Amino acid sequence: MSSTSVVAEDPPESRRREQRGWYWYDFANSGFQTTVITVFLGPYLTSLAERAAGGEEGLVGFLGFDVRAKAYFSAVVTASVVLQILIMPIAGALADHTGRKRELLGVFAYLGAAATLGFYFVAGDAYLLGGVLFIVANTSFGAAMVVYNSFLPQIAGAEERDAVSSRGWGFGYLGGFALLAINLALYLGSGIEEGLAVRISLASAGVWWAVFTVIPLLRLRNRPVGTHDATSVRAVAGSFRQLGRTLADLRRYPRSLLFLLAYLIYNDGVQTVISFSATYADQELGLNKTVQITAILAVQFFAFGGALLLGRLAGRFGTKRTVLVSLVVWTGVVAVSYFLQKGAAVQFYAIALIIAIVLGGTQALSRSLYSLVIPAGKEAEYFSLFEVSDKGSAFLGSFTLTLALQLTDSYRSAILSLLVFFVAGFALLLAVNLPRAVREAGNAVPSHL
Repeated sequence: MSSTSVVAEDPPESRRREQRGWYWYDFANSGFQTTVITVFLGPYLTSLAERAAGGEEGLVGFLGFDVRAKAYFSAVVTASVVLQILIMPIAGALADHTGRKRELLGVFAYLGAAATLGFYFVAGDAYLLGGVLFIVANTSFGAAMVVYNSFLPQIAGAEERDAVSSRGWGFGYLGGFALLAINLALYLGSGIEEGLAVRISLASAGVWWAVFTVIPLLRLRNRPVGTHDATSVRAVAGSFRQLGRTLADLRRYPRSLLFLLAYLIYNDGVQTVISFSATYADQELGLNKTVQITAILAVQFFAFGGALLLGRLAGRFGTKRTVLVSLVVWTGVVAVSYFLQKGAAVQFYAIALIIAIVLGGTQALSRSLYSLVIPAGKEAEYFSLFEVSDKGSAFLGSFTLTLALQLTDSYRSAILSLLVFFVAGFALLLAVNLPRAVREAGNAVPSHL
């Protein structure tokens, strides 16, 4: 049974109610993406590592290795994504095998929220505590997103999926904007000591995540699956077996696999640009925290409209074509970033606004495209592969950036290394026969693909 036919069985009002509840999880978790990953944690953990190392050129210990203090955050991100690669496929298999997607979403979301709340206690030279908390939070974030994304084929038909995915992503940007605006007021106007203000802002993302996750947990519902041992250890063993079958089954969907590869590559570039933009602005451009936060705040505000705009363009010109054009824009953004002048806030704001136009649309449309090229009944497992390079930083991009920093000791040279991700991703996506991939997965081909 295809995902489209499953959706058709739900009354329209019931489906819309679930869609509205589903949007709220994007709203809930976007505070972690903006406040923690994009703005505050990178520069803050870097400063703690530099303090522990006795200066920015010093070395700190991490997982048995000595890394430059300035590269500590990117090393932590890399470690968290390696753990995501191990955990997320298991989470996806467990969700599909047991059918308890709503419960698993809650477990991962609240584990991540609790770890994020713990950032309040990261002070002094406690860079290792901050790194451990981030690894737990980011891994939980990714696992929760696997389950969350897997609801999309069950609550939206093929023709409406671009719009639903874009609305969810756009609503998420509003959530990220609202929390970041609150933290901006706290950081700039409260008179609180800077380190304390940063720790309060980081912890607030955990509170935000926990509170607004209640809404999707109340509105989303589990779908029935086959016989399983959902309450026993055998459920986990069965999930591993199912995951193995799914990985072996990938060869039946070569075009879906090619799309996934294209997405993993270009989204590595997207996520690395997002995650390290504040660190780049701080360490290389010498821009103060006010410029960094207001630029990211502007991105969150305008990205809401950008996501909806690209959703409309996809309906008119085709989803694949719209994503390809967005990748051309991303390539230009990275190239121009190399030439930004130190202290040039206006140039940084201009780049931020361009990013805002394509950011949400690139990711939302990729999510809806992927939901069309995966078989029904294995949504969470396949979305676990998708999520390896989704929100949060991705392994290849963060590793490439870390290696470039180690070799060149220059953020400008490192940022250019990301060009290959957008160029290669564009070429691979261009080669994918999407209509055939959709049909091979047993799904209906939308008219605007």
